[in-house]
Amino acid sequence: MKPLYERLLLYIRSQERVFCDETPLPRLDPGRGRTRICQLWAQAVDDRPWQGPARPAVGYVFAEGRDTAAIQDQLAGFDGLLQVDGYAAYKALVRRRKRATIRLVFCLSHARRKFVAVFRTTRSEVAREVIGRIGEVYAIEARIRGTTAETRLRVRQDRSRPILEALKVRLMAVRAEISGQSSLAKAIAYTLGHWDGLVAFLEDGRIEVDTNTVERLMRPIGLGRKNALFAGSAAGGRDWAILASLINSARLNGLDPFSYLADVLERIVSGAVKANDLDRLLPWAWKAERDADAGTVRAA
Repeated sequence: MKPLYERLLLYIRSQERVFCDETPLPRLDPGRGRTRICQLWAQAVDDRPWQGPARPAVGYVFAEGRDTAAIQDQLAGFDGLLQVDGYAAYKALVRRRKRATIRLVFCLSHARRKFVAVFRTTRSEVAREVIGRIGEVYAIEARIRGTTAETRLRVRQDRSRPILEALKVRLMAVRAEISGQSSLAKAIAYTLGHWDGLVAFLEDGRIEVDTNTVERLMRPIGLGRKNALFAGSAAGGRDWAILASLINSARLNGLDPFSYLADVLERIVSGAVKANDLDRLLPWAWKAERDADAGTVRAA
Protein backbone atom coordinates (compact mmCIF):
# COMPACT_ATOMS: atom_id res chain seq x y z
CA MET A 1 0.00 0.00 0.00
CA LYS A 2 2.93 2.37 0.50
CA PRO A 3 3.27 3.47 -3.17
CA LEU A 4 -0.46 4.26 -3.31
CA TYR A 5 -0.18 6.16 -0.02
CA GLU A 6 2.70 8.18 -1.45
CA ARG A 7 0.58 9.07 -4.48
CA LEU A 8 -2.15 10.23 -2.11
CA LEU A 9 0.28 12.49 -0.23
CA LEU A 10 1.62 13.86 -3.50
CA TYR A 11 -1.92 14.71 -4.61
CA ILE A 12 -2.72 16.52 -1.36
CA ARG A 13 0.50 18.54 -1.39
CA SER A 14 -0.06 19.55 -5.01
CA GLN A 15 -3.16 21.54 -4.03
CA GLU A 16 -3.18 25.28 -3.42
CA ARG A 17 -4.90 25.07 -0.04
CA VAL A 18 -4.04 22.44 2.57
CA PHE A 19 -5.11 21.97 6.18
CA CYS A 20 -2.53 20.69 8.65
CA ASP A 21 -2.66 19.42 12.23
CA GLU A 22 -0.89 16.93 14.48
CA THR A 23 -1.76 14.61 17.34
CA PRO A 24 0.34 12.46 19.70
CA LEU A 25 0.92 8.79 18.90
CA PRO A 26 2.90 6.87 21.54
CA ARG A 27 5.15 4.04 20.39
CA LEU A 28 7.01 1.39 22.33
CA ASP A 29 10.59 2.31 23.12
CA PRO A 30 12.38 -0.85 24.33
CA GLY A 31 14.87 -0.28 27.12
CA ARG A 32 13.34 2.93 28.46
CA GLY A 33 10.50 1.31 30.39
CA ARG A 34 7.95 3.65 28.88
CA THR A 35 6.57 4.76 25.53
CA ARG A 36 8.02 7.52 23.41
CA ILE A 37 5.51 10.20 22.42
CA CYS A 38 5.68 10.50 18.66
CA GLN A 39 3.26 12.29 16.32
CA LEU A 40 0.84 11.66 13.52
CA TRP A 41 0.75 14.76 11.34
CA ALA A 42 -2.24 15.19 9.05
CA GLN A 43 -2.60 17.12 5.82
CA ALA A 44 -6.03 17.36 4.25
CA VAL A 45 -7.89 18.96 1.37
CA ASP A 46 -11.62 19.42 0.95
CA ASP A 47 -13.13 21.88 -1.53
CA ARG A 48 -16.72 20.71 -1.13
CA PRO A 49 -17.78 23.67 1.05
CA TRP A 50 -17.33 25.97 -1.99
CA GLN A 51 -17.90 23.55 -4.88
CA GLY A 52 -14.19 23.50 -5.71
CA PRO A 53 -12.34 20.94 -7.85
CA ALA A 54 -10.09 19.20 -5.31
CA ARG A 55 -11.20 15.75 -4.22
CA PRO A 56 -11.45 15.33 -0.44
CA ALA A 57 -8.46 13.48 0.98
CA VAL A 58 -6.33 13.17 4.09
CA GLY A 59 -2.79 11.92 4.50
CA TYR A 60 -1.26 11.08 7.87
CA VAL A 61 2.50 11.02 8.39
CA PHE A 62 4.22 9.35 11.33
CA ALA A 63 7.11 11.33 12.78
CA GLU A 64 9.28 11.01 15.86
CA GLY A 65 8.83 14.66 16.76
CA ARG A 66 6.60 17.70 16.70
CA ASP A 67 9.27 20.23 15.83
CA THR A 68 9.71 22.38 12.75
CA ALA A 69 12.06 19.85 11.12
CA ALA A 70 9.28 17.25 11.02
CA ILE A 71 6.81 19.45 9.15
CA GLN A 72 9.55 21.02 7.04
CA ASP A 73 10.45 17.60 5.61
CA GLN A 74 6.82 16.79 4.89
CA LEU A 75 5.98 20.06 3.14
CA ALA A 76 9.28 20.61 1.36
CA GLY A 77 7.54 20.82 -2.02
CA PHE A 78 4.35 22.57 -0.96
CA ASP A 79 3.48 26.09 -2.12
CA GLY A 80 0.21 27.76 -1.21
CA LEU A 81 -2.16 28.42 1.69
CA LEU A 82 -1.58 26.33 4.79
CA GLN A 83 -4.47 26.50 7.26
CA VAL A 84 -3.33 25.67 10.79
CA ASP A 85 -3.64 26.52 14.46
CA GLY A 86 -1.19 28.91 16.11
CA TYR A 87 1.53 26.31 16.80
CA ALA A 88 4.99 27.87 16.52
CA ALA A 89 6.42 25.15 14.24
CA TYR A 90 4.25 26.37 11.36
CA LYS A 91 5.47 29.93 11.77
CA ALA A 92 9.07 28.74 11.89
CA LEU A 93 8.45 26.75 8.71
CA VAL A 94 7.52 29.93 6.87
CA ARG A 95 10.46 31.86 8.30
CA ARG A 96 12.90 29.19 7.15
CA ARG A 97 11.69 29.29 3.57
CA LYS A 98 14.14 31.20 1.40
CA ARG A 99 11.22 32.36 -0.68
CA ALA A 100 7.74 33.24 0.58
CA THR A 101 5.75 30.40 -0.96
CA ILE A 102 3.60 29.45 2.03
CA ARG A 103 1.00 31.71 3.55
CA LEU A 104 -0.38 30.72 6.93
CA VAL A 105 -4.13 30.95 7.46
CA PHE A 106 -5.24 30.61 11.07
CA CYS A 107 -8.29 29.16 12.79
CA LEU A 108 -11.02 31.40 14.19
CA SER A 109 -12.30 28.51 16.28
CA HIS A 110 -9.01 28.36 18.18
CA ALA A 111 -9.25 32.06 19.00
CA ARG A 112 -12.84 31.60 20.13
CA ARG A 113 -11.85 28.75 22.47
CA LYS A 114 -9.48 31.03 24.33
CA PHE A 115 -12.32 33.41 25.14
CA VAL A 116 -14.57 30.51 26.09
CA ALA A 117 -11.91 29.41 28.60
CA VAL A 118 -11.71 32.95 29.99
CA PHE A 119 -15.47 33.18 30.35
CA ARG A 120 -15.72 29.85 32.12
CA THR A 121 -13.21 30.88 34.77
CA THR A 122 -13.91 34.61 35.15
CA ARG A 123 -17.43 35.19 33.73
CA SER A 124 -15.93 38.13 31.83
CA GLU A 125 -18.52 40.18 29.96
CA VAL A 126 -15.90 41.11 27.38
CA ALA A 127 -15.22 37.42 26.73
CA ARG A 128 -18.97 36.82 26.42
CA GLU A 129 -19.20 39.67 23.91
CA VAL A 130 -16.33 38.29 21.81
CA ILE A 131 -17.86 34.81 21.78
CA GLY A 132 -21.15 36.31 20.62
CA ARG A 133 -19.59 38.28 17.78
CA ILE A 134 -17.65 35.28 16.53
CA GLY A 135 -20.88 33.31 16.78
CA GLU A 136 -22.49 35.78 14.38
CA VAL A 137 -19.72 35.06 11.87
CA TYR A 138 -20.29 31.33 12.23
CA ALA A 139 -24.02 31.78 11.66
CA ILE A 140 -23.23 33.52 8.38
CA GLU A 141 -20.83 30.72 7.42
CA ALA A 142 -23.51 28.11 8.06
CA ARG A 143 -25.84 29.83 5.58
CA ILE A 144 -23.28 30.08 2.78
CA ARG A 145 -21.65 26.65 3.15
CA GLY A 146 -21.90 24.77 -0.11
CA THR A 147 -22.30 27.87 -2.28
CA THR A 148 -19.68 29.07 -4.74
CA ALA A 149 -16.49 30.82 -3.73
CA GLU A 150 -17.79 34.00 -5.37
CA THR A 151 -20.98 33.93 -3.31
CA ARG A 152 -19.09 33.23 -0.11
CA LEU A 153 -16.71 36.11 -0.75
CA ARG A 154 -19.53 38.55 -1.49
CA VAL A 155 -21.50 37.65 1.64
CA ARG A 156 -18.40 37.73 3.82
CA GLN A 157 -17.47 41.18 2.53
CA ASP A 158 -20.98 42.50 3.11
CA ARG A 159 -21.80 40.89 6.45
CA SER A 160 -18.79 39.32 8.18
CA ARG A 161 -16.23 42.06 7.55
CA PRO A 162 -18.09 44.77 9.54
CA ILE A 163 -18.48 42.37 12.48
CA LEU A 164 -14.78 41.53 12.58
CA GLU A 165 -13.61 45.08 12.00
CA ALA A 166 -15.70 46.23 14.95
CA LEU A 167 -14.38 43.31 17.00
CA LYS A 168 -10.76 44.31 16.34
CA VAL A 169 -11.43 47.88 17.44
CA ARG A 170 -13.09 46.59 20.60
CA LEU A 171 -10.22 44.22 21.42
CA MET A 172 -7.61 46.95 20.97
CA ALA A 173 -9.55 49.27 23.26
CA VAL A 174 -9.95 46.63 25.98
CA ARG A 175 -6.29 45.64 25.76
CA ALA A 176 -5.25 49.21 26.56
CA GLU A 177 -7.34 49.20 29.74
CA ILE A 178 -6.46 45.89 31.44
CA SER A 179 -3.44 44.17 32.92
CA GLY A 180 -1.33 42.38 30.36
CA GLN A 181 -1.04 39.42 32.75
CA SER A 182 -4.76 38.63 32.88
CA SER A 183 -6.20 35.65 31.05
CA LEU A 184 -8.40 38.01 29.03
CA ALA A 185 -5.38 40.04 27.93
CA LYS A 186 -3.60 36.88 26.82
CA ALA A 187 -6.62 35.78 24.77
CA ILE A 188 -6.76 39.23 23.17
CA ALA A 189 -3.01 39.18 22.48
CA TYR A 190 -3.30 35.81 20.74
CA THR A 191 -6.19 36.99 18.59
CA LEU A 192 -4.66 40.31 17.56
CA GLY A 193 -1.27 38.66 17.04
CA HIS A 194 -2.79 36.25 14.52
CA TRP A 195 -5.32 38.70 13.09
CA ASP A 196 -4.27 38.75 9.43
CA GLY A 197 -4.40 34.96 9.24
CA LEU A 198 -7.66 34.78 11.18
CA VAL A 199 -9.50 37.06 8.75
CA ALA A 200 -7.91 35.77 5.52
CA PHE A 201 -11.23 34.15 4.64
CA LEU A 202 -12.70 37.63 4.15
CA GLU A 203 -10.50 38.05 1.05
CA ASP A 204 -10.88 34.61 -0.51
CA GLY A 205 -14.10 32.62 -0.78
CA ARG A 206 -12.13 29.38 -1.05
CA ILE A 207 -10.69 29.67 2.46
CA GLU A 208 -12.47 28.14 5.42
CA VAL A 209 -13.04 30.05 8.64
CA ASP A 210 -11.32 27.38 10.77
CA THR A 211 -9.36 24.13 10.73
CA ASN A 212 -12.32 21.95 11.66
CA THR A 213 -11.90 20.08 8.36
CA VAL A 214 -8.69 18.46 9.56
CA GLU A 215 -9.64 18.37 13.24
CA ARG A 216 -12.59 16.12 12.41
CA LEU A 217 -10.16 13.80 10.66
CA MET A 218 -8.15 13.50 13.88
CA ARG A 219 -11.08 11.89 15.71
CA PRO A 220 -10.62 8.44 14.13
CA ILE A 221 -6.95 8.61 15.10
CA GLY A 222 -7.89 9.43 18.68
CA LEU A 223 -10.30 6.51 18.80
CA GLY A 224 -7.71 4.13 17.41
CA ARG A 225 -5.14 5.40 19.90
CA LYS A 226 -7.58 4.85 22.76
CA ASN A 227 -8.16 1.27 21.68
CA ALA A 228 -4.59 0.33 20.71
CA LEU A 229 -2.77 2.53 23.27
CA PHE A 230 0.44 2.73 21.22
CA ALA A 231 2.26 1.67 18.08
CA GLY A 232 4.63 -1.25 18.57
CA SER A 233 7.49 0.42 16.73
CA ALA A 234 8.32 3.26 14.36
CA ALA A 235 7.55 0.89 11.48
CA GLY A 236 4.19 0.19 13.08
CA GLY A 237 3.53 3.91 13.32
CA ARG A 238 4.28 4.32 9.63
CA ASP A 239 1.95 1.42 8.77
CA TRP A 240 -0.73 3.03 10.96
CA ALA A 241 -0.36 6.25 8.96
CA ILE A 242 -0.64 4.43 5.62
CA LEU A 243 -3.80 2.53 6.50
CA ALA A 244 -5.45 5.48 8.27
CA SER A 245 -4.80 7.68 5.22
CA LEU A 246 -6.39 5.27 2.75
CA ILE A 247 -9.30 4.31 5.01
CA ASN A 248 -10.28 7.87 5.92
CA SER A 249 -9.79 9.17 2.36
CA ALA A 250 -12.10 6.39 1.19
CA ARG A 251 -14.70 7.48 3.73
CA LEU A 252 -14.40 11.11 2.63
CA ASN A 253 -15.30 9.98 -0.89
CA GLY A 254 -18.34 7.98 0.23
CA LEU A 255 -16.73 4.56 -0.08
CA ASP A 256 -16.90 1.50 2.14
CA PRO A 257 -13.25 1.19 3.23
CA PHE A 258 -13.28 -2.62 3.39
CA SER A 259 -14.62 -3.03 -0.14
CA TYR A 260 -12.21 -0.40 -1.43
CA LEU A 261 -9.09 -1.80 0.24
CA ALA A 262 -9.93 -5.41 -0.63
CA ASP A 263 -10.24 -4.58 -4.31
CA VAL A 264 -7.16 -2.34 -4.32
CA LEU A 265 -5.03 -5.03 -2.68
CA GLU A 266 -6.24 -7.67 -5.11
CA ARG A 267 -5.50 -5.51 -8.15
CA ILE A 268 -2.04 -4.53 -6.90
CA VAL A 269 -1.01 -8.07 -5.92
CA SER A 270 -2.37 -9.59 -9.13
CA GLY A 271 -0.59 -7.02 -11.26
CA ALA A 272 -3.85 -5.81 -12.79
CA VAL A 273 -2.76 -2.26 -11.94
CA LYS A 274 0.92 -1.48 -12.45
CA ALA A 275 3.07 0.77 -10.29
CA ASN A 276 3.03 3.55 -12.91
CA ASP A 277 -0.78 3.56 -12.98
CA LEU A 278 -1.58 3.77 -9.28
CA ASP A 279 -3.53 7.02 -9.63
CA ARG A 280 -6.38 4.81 -10.89
CA LEU A 281 -6.65 3.40 -7.37
CA LEU A 282 -6.94 6.70 -5.49
CA PRO A 283 -10.38 6.68 -3.86
CA TRP A 284 -12.13 9.14 -6.18
CA ALA A 285 -10.65 7.60 -9.34
CA TRP A 286 -11.53 4.10 -8.13
CA LYS A 287 -15.09 5.25 -7.44
CA ALA A 288 -15.44 6.91 -10.85
CA GLU A 289 -14.22 3.76 -12.59
CA ARG A 290 -16.62 1.58 -10.62
CA ASP A 291 -19.53 3.93 -11.33
CA ALA A 292 -18.69 3.91 -15.04
CA ASP A 293 -18.52 0.11 -15.09
CA ALA A 294 -21.85 -0.12 -13.28
CA GLY A 295 -23.41 2.26 -15.81
CA THR A 296 -22.14 0.15 -18.68
CA VAL A 297 -23.65 -2.98 -17.15
CA ARG A 298 -27.02 -1.29 -16.64
CA ALA A 299 -27.01 0.00 -20.23
CA ALA A 300 -26.30 -3.48 -21.52
